[in-house]
Formats: sequence, C-alpha cells, structure tokens
Amino acid sequence: MKIPCFHVDAFASGLFTGNPAAVCPLESWLAESTLQNIAAENNLSETAFTVVRGDEFELRWFTPVREIDLCGHATLAAAFVWFSIYGREDRILRFHSRSGMLTVSRQDGLLTLDFPARPALDCAVPEALIEGLGARPLAVLKSRDYMAVFATAAQVSALKPDFNRLRTLDCFGVIATAPGGGDCDFVSRFFAPGAGIDEDPVTGSSHCTLIPYWAGRFAKPKLLARQISRRGGWLSCELAGDRVGIGGKAVLYLRGEIEIVDPGKSDLI
Repeated sequence: MKIPCFHVDAFASGLFTGNPAAVCPLESWLAESTLQNIAAENNLSETAFTVVRGDEFELRWFTPVREIDLCGHATLAAAFVWFSIYGREDRILRFHSRSGMLTVSRQDGLLTLDFPARPALDCAVPEALIEGLGARPLAVLKSRDYMAVFATAAQVSALKPDFNRLRTLDCFGVIATAPGGGDCDFVSRFFAPGAGIDEDPVTGSSHCTLIPYWAGRFAKPKLLARQISRRGGWLSCELAGDRVGIGGKAVLYLRGEIEIVDPGKSDLI
C-alpha cells in the first residue's frame, strides 16, 4: 500500500517557519493503529488524514502519541494540499471532523479557518502550572487548555517550562500569552507535553481561546497575532459570534509516498 504524504509548513512566512504538518490523503480509512503508527513515524506535532466524501472531506488529526479533537495548522496544511497540489477550484473546502464541520476559505493568497470559539473561564490556579511555567502570570483561565496571561511579550518569551511538571496538569495544553508589541495585538506560546508536543511552533486551536479573550480585552473583533516559538508564525484573527476566523499562509516543503509493507512480505534484509 502506498500513501501520498506532503510535509507542509503552515502559518508560515516562508519555508522553515510556521508549524510543519504532514498531510496524508487516503482513499478510505485505515485501522486506527495504522494511522497512529504513521503519525508516530512522521514525528511531527500533527499528521492530518483526509478522505474525500463527495464534494466534502472527512478529516482526522494525530500527534505522535494520540488522536486529537481539533488542530488548526494541520487543517490549514490539508486545505493547502487540496487547493495547491490537487487543484481543487472551490473557494471553500468543507471538512467533517470530531469538532463538527470546519471550513477553510481562500482569498488573496490567505487561507482562513472557520473554527468554533472556545472562550476560557476563570479557574483555580494549580500550583503545578506555576511550577511548570517557572513564573506567576497575572491571570489564569481555562477552556480545553489552561491560559496564563502575562503582562509583556518579553515575559512569555523568557519562559523555560518544566515539561514534566506541566504533563501532570488536567488539560490538553497550556497557553502563555501577553499583549503584543508594535507589530501585533498579542503573542502566545503553547505547550502540550502530555500529547507528545513539548512546545508547538504555531497552534491554530489555541487561538479558539485566545481570540475571544483578546477581542474582548481590546474591544475589537479583528486582531493580528504572533506565536513566538523558535520557528514563529503569524495569524490573522477574527471573532464572529461563537466562531473564530484564523488566517495564515502555507508552503510545501516535501512530497513523497509512505509504503506500508505486509510484515510477512517485507523486503528488509
């Protein structure tokens, strides 16, 4: 069995920036164990698998250790592959996922995700969060992830997390965020060691929580965000009721084939 595989940098300003994702278009769904093994072998923060269903798609995402319910950059990468590699002429692609219907539209070179908003609520502050971040934020809120709000981008940039400590938290991941400088409205970093991702380079799904927070704090629906990981990435953001728009660009790094060999017929020497 041969499976196409594309390595795409998403939310990227150019090659070797943004967040790399693998995209594997399938003719039909494989066993979950096979999907997980492919994602582990790819060893990127997420691998996206798509199956065509008429004019729409089914979409699933796997980290190297588990399937997840929502992933922004790998959805952006999947749309990029279908738009740019396979030549889909639609302006909007529709993906059925564990988080419901998701769409990706294209306009003027920008791909925009239509995702559910996930506003965070005030919560008790776990000591493991403070110890894991090595710093005390101004505020802590929670949705799927804990969100730690700091005063400055420099504080977020300076964090040196204890990933073993963060792994003990009762959440998928931890967002660290602060107002931006002169070049953006807000910055963030994202840590999910329990899902096999110590620090994610650029995280679309965390902006389902970040956008409602900063749109409310700044009293404006449209914002520009920057994730200040080592690779870095830019996101065009908009709050639209109970949905968020998350826009960015993508670039192809690598294309190839995955070959799944029957163990009884392996050519290994």
